[in-house]
Amino acid sequence: MDRQKETYRVTIAGSIINILLLAFKFAAGILGHSAAMIADAIHSLTDFVTDAIVLVFVRLGSKPTDRDHDYGHGKYETLASAIIGVSLLVVGMMICYSGVTKTYHAMCGEPLQQPGFIALAAAVASVVLKEWAYRFTVRVGRRCHSEAVVANAWHHRSDALSSVGTTVGIGGAIILGEKWAVLDPLTAIVVSFFIMKAAWSVLSKAVGELTDGSLPKETEDEIEKIVSEDKEVSVVHNLCTRRIGNRIAIEMHVRMPGETSLYVAHHHATEIEQRLKQRFGADTHISIHLEPVKVNGHYEDPAVRQEQPQP
Repeated sequence: MDRQKETYRVTIAGSIINILLLAFKFAAGILGHSAAMIADAIHSLTDFVTDAIVLVFVRLGSKPTDRDHDYGHGKYETLASAIIGVSLLVVGMMICYSGVTKTYHAMCGEPLQQPGFIALAAAVASVVLKEWAYRFTVRVGRRCHSEAVVANAWHHRSDALSSVGTTVGIGGAIILGEKWAVLDPLTAIVVSFFIMKAAWSVLSKAVGELTDGSLPKETEDEIEKIVSEDKEVSVVHNLCTRRIGNRIAIEMHVRMPGETSLYVAHHHATEIEQRLKQRFGADTHISIHLEPVKVNGHYEDPAVRQEQPQP
């Protein structure tokens, strides 16, 4: 199964779960008089929307290079991750605002209705199904090197985490009685912080890629080590790296002896590219600028140096 079909399959599976939970949660939140469950339902609604975003942007990101996109369309997947991160952040802020408002009203003496058992059942079902959705989605996302699918998996897990909090809040409000109904909106507030934390993690990574942030230092060190394994290479410098969707780009300057023929230098550069692609993927973009070794701090023509009389 190719990469695009696999990401489609796992995203559609998650969408089916989201649709079922969305209907159940809204019904349970309304019938069970639970603010936390309604907030959870809104979270599931954003999950469904992000599923659609992933389906569209993964298709765009999988398009091959063309005249207008010499580096391919991989950034579309990164853009999808950014949209998912923003949606998560907005949802978290909305849930937090709603929870704070209801808690404030409760502290001012306004009675809160005790949630019903149907809301508790919906919360438990959400925990189980969304954690399952996270596990099979993140597994495919990592295997296919798709940041958008991994981000969507974390959207599933954030929903599972919010449902854990919702379960505790609704269960506590039911068991402890009407006086403790405030646990329901308080739980919604706690859940919102988990959601916003996940949103920040997804969003910061996506922004880093969209602004051409470099790969981690340990990755760049590994690249230099692989290149330096070639015995003809004396110096690796001006190393530039970035991520393009599910692949990476590597550009560098490499110094070899000045008397090396173009044919031999090309052979060494090709071997370096092959080793890098074996490590980082066949689609890795690699650009190597060859330079002669400097003599006394500057470049010298080997032919001229050989003609000079020896002391």
